[in-house]
Amino acid sequence: MIVARSNETLKKAREELAGSVGFVPTMGALHEGHLSLIRRAKEENDHVIVSIFVNPTQFLPGEDLEKYPRKEEADRKICELAGVDLLYMPTTDQLYHEDELLISAPKIGGYILEGAKRPGHFDGVLQVVMKLLNLTRPTRAYFGKKDAQQLALISRMVRDYFLPTEIVGCEIVRDPEGLALSSRNLYLSPEERQRALALSRALKRAGKMIQSGERDTGRIMAMMRGILEPEVDALEYVAIVDRDFQPIERIVEGGSILLVAARVGSTRLIDNLWV
Repeated sequence: MIVARSNETLKKAREELAGSVGFVPTMGALHEGHLSLIRRAKEENDHVIVSIFVNPTQFLPGEDLEKYPRKEEADRKICELAGVDLLYMPTTDQLYHEDELLISAPKIGGYILEGAKRPGHFDGVLQVVMKLLNLTRPTRAYFGKKDAQQLALISRMVRDYFLPTEIVGCEIVRDPEGLALSSRNLYLSPEERQRALALSRALKRAGKMIQSGERDTGRIMAMMRGILEPEVDALEYVAIVDRDFQPIERIVEGGSILLVAARVGSTRLIDNLWV
């Protein structure tokens, strides 16, 4: 495995990769969710590139940029054992410069739900993903469905800017109790972790309601809030939208996403269910 810390090293190593290339961008603190993306990239491509970069432009003032989990040596070993061909671990000055051009999230789609709670967050996400896609020039890039709105906006950016990369959404990976895997789960105390299970429990119950024939999104969301409100410290939103992230009044199978965001202790968690 080649480890590139500069853009020049990355460029030289990328030129040696013949055939299709799968790319998995991460912020490190790798877990089984990341490994599922790497495995799929390996299955579908001749080579795999992984990036590890805690991107400062997607953190808002007061968020956890400084304390975000960083496990460089462990992450490097995980990538090596997973069969990654090229690991890109840049410093901030390799990706950002003074007074540079900016990419902005859509005025509507980028400022609802996650964008409303974290205004400007998606500007930073799209900015770094555009840079990483241009640097790695992958055939396919792999993103988890847990960040559903992020996935939709990145797919739109690739479409709108005519980038030659296929964006692949991958299923959410959960722990044995149902908690969606996230690097931020490390912040949870044992007691908070138990309360955090309310997110997946509410989504699972909603899925059963839909399987039983319920289509009214108002009734489904009311049930979800009933499960969540006694357990979380702050329920930021419960929403049911179509694939374009527009609110819907009735479930459309194969075209609906159920979303929840909440704080448990000081940790902000998101989860969703695609139906």
